Amino acid sequence: MTTAHPSVAPCRPDEAPSTADNDIVAVIARIARILETREDEISSGMSALMARDIDRLDDDPRLVDLLQASVAGNVRTVIDLLMNDIPIADLRPDPDAVEYALRLAQREVPANSLVRAYHMGQQEMLRICYGELDRAELPAPLALAVVERLTEIIYGYIDWITGYVFDAYEAERRRWVGRPDGVRSATVHAVLATDDPDTAAFEHETGYSLSRTHLALILWREGPEQTSALDLLETRVRAIGGLLDSDGPAIVTAVDRRTVWAWLPFRERPTAGVSEIRRKYDLAEGVRLTAGLPGHGPTGFRRSYLQARAAYFVATLPGSPDLPSAVGFADPGVGVISLLATDLDATRSWVREVLGDLAEDTEPAATLRHTLSTYFATGDNHVRTARTLMLHRNTVKYRIAKALAVTGAGAITYDRVDVALALQACRLLGAAVLRPATKPLSR
Repeated sequence: MTTAHPSVAPCRPDEAPSTADNDIVAVIARIARILETREDEISSGMSALMARDIDRLDDDPRLVDLLQASVAGNVRTVIDLLMNDIPIADLRPDPDAVEYALRLAQREVPANSLVRAYHMGQQEMLRICYGELDRAELPAPLALAVVERLTEIIYGYIDWITGYVFDAYEAERRRWVGRPDGVRSATVHAVLATDDPDTAAFEHETGYSLSRTHLALILWREGPEQTSALDLLETRVRAIGGLLDSDGPAIVTAVDRRTVWAWLPFRERPTAGVSEIRRKYDLAEGVRLTAGLPGHGPTGFRRSYLQARAAYFVATLPGSPDLPSAVGFADPGVGVISLLATDLDATRSWVREVLGDLAEDTEPAATLRHTLSTYFATGDNHVRTARTLMLHRNTVKYRIAKALAVTGAGAITYDRVDVALALQACRLLGAAVLRPATKPLSR
């Protein structure tokens, strides 16, 4: 994990918060110990608030993961400051906070979104601290002194860390914009941002013709940070272009140090796609891929990208099960589940209403879901289901009966289409929509 950009020197406040008397320090330490018991709840709440209220912080599930790690690191640091009365001058920035700032710079997320997130975090932390202080029912003079000290410490920390991560952001932004393919990246983003792009300017800048049929890909690398990730991903794009017999070089643009968007050109709509990639090509080295459907002309260029992005959202959603290294928008259920994934709270409630106890996050419930999904896929045929799952027909009949018996909520009977769609949501989104186990379901 990157701790800081090499060209960024740690910022230090000119003056650390003043010292406080023992009574004030003791009260603040008690509040901090209470906050420590709520640390996960506080971090989760802040992350959700920022992702919801600040533009572009929830564009990408992996970016949301980094946001959560950054918030958790900052919350932990603030609690340590309050509990141990640590001088800000003795701190080192949380590595996740710095890494998040760098990733926002690479993603071209405006710096004011980063700064606003920190001020929102400051306001939320103060609100929580004041709530705990109010419950302590201290004498008014002591309570006022504690408020002043709490505000001083938290403001001092936010002022320091905001300056640090903002400097890191700006240094990374200059480096990222100045990279050799920076102009191409801006040109690609401009085409994706409008329904009526300047095709002549795009083709002159990139050498890539928009008049062909395009297949959009998103490739990224998981695992430890690697400086060679972009070269590796471009190599994979070229190999996939050869595998699918594309009609010329792909256009590739880097989104961050670990992610690229790419388009393969074709004279005619290709018959091969993600299934061919899965069958004949090993992405390896932690590389993953999503793909849209082939589309023609400028509209197809954008549409295929949006489909690849929808599949990417499903493939990278925290809590989703392990999916193949290559996922296509046309894969069973991916397209429609990508729409459901945009409102996880509503989808989670709906899945649990439709499936009842079948939505439990347990192995027995997963077995019943898989059996019922296979049954639907084989046209409600017990024999074909048994053959597919290599089970005895009577076992299949028992499982299907049990699965159907536990679906639904109360007296509501859901249509088979609803049940099948909810099962797909469980398959693709996993723990993100399942209910934590309460009463294990037998097979």
